[in-house]
Amino acid sequence: MRYFLFLCIVFLFSCRNNNVKEKADLKHHFDKYGLHGCFSLMDNKTGQFTIYNLKRYRDSSYAPGSAFDIVNSLIGLQTGVILNDSMAIVTESNGRKETVNLYQALRNGSLPYFQEIARRIGKEKMQFWLDSLGYGAKAENQRVALRSAVDSFWLDQTMAITPDVQLGIIIRLYFNKLPFFKPYQETVKRILKREDNTLYRLCWHYAESKGAGNKAYSWLSGWIEENNHPYFFVVHADKPADTTGFQPRMTGLLKDILTAEGFFEGKK
Repeated sequence: MRYFLFLCIVFLFSCRNNNVKEKADLKHHFDKYGLHGCFSLMDNKTGQFTIYNLKRYRDSSYAPGSAFDIVNSLIGLQTGVILNDSMAIVTESNGRKETVNLYQALRNGSLPYFQEIARRIGKEKMQFWLDSLGYGAKAENQRVALRSAVDSFWLDQTMAITPDVQLGIIIRLYFNKLPFFKPYQETVKRILKREDNTLYRLCWHYAESKGAGNKAYSWLSGWIEENNHPYFFVVHADKPADTTGFQPRMTGLLKDILTAEGFFEGKK
């Protein structure tokens, strides 16, 4: 059944006018947390999207920032730079050394870890896998790892993606349809799992990025399953530059929207 649904999604996961339900009333959830941004939820069974702020979701591009950590992890595993989720490396930031493994880095965020992984992958291999993935396929993103610093191109606006592209990565990851060996995709999915009980399974990845004028943004992308039925989501929001501990606000926003949409009761 799962693979039958994937065959359907090949045609449906792209956001088009005839499979979109815009919900302007979701704005009050953003207002509650003092956020401005967009939200998209895709029902795998029907291919229907529920979207707040469609223009931002589909047409506005942003540096992926640490949202790229998912792809960086997969390339690292595929190339053998990362042996498994417990392989640790010593990183250094602001004079402080720390031992970090993939599980910790992807789950909690570690820029020094992923920059070191990218350096070990190298420009040529990184570009090969970006091309294979079709990540950020717009013209301005072409050959990005070759013409930019391999340890920062996803941070400095050299690369830009839409929230729609990020959601597509999440969907393909769920179905093991990215161009990486299945065990590596399963490893990443296992790290992203946050809640798992008899009613639902919730998996997500939190990320931050910066844009022009040092403007900061946050990403939250993943999926929720009820009765073996996945729904995929992405939230993208402006992040006040002076705000710390922003992740709880993003996860609070996500859970409020999902609750309003009838999730967490095992009835979907």
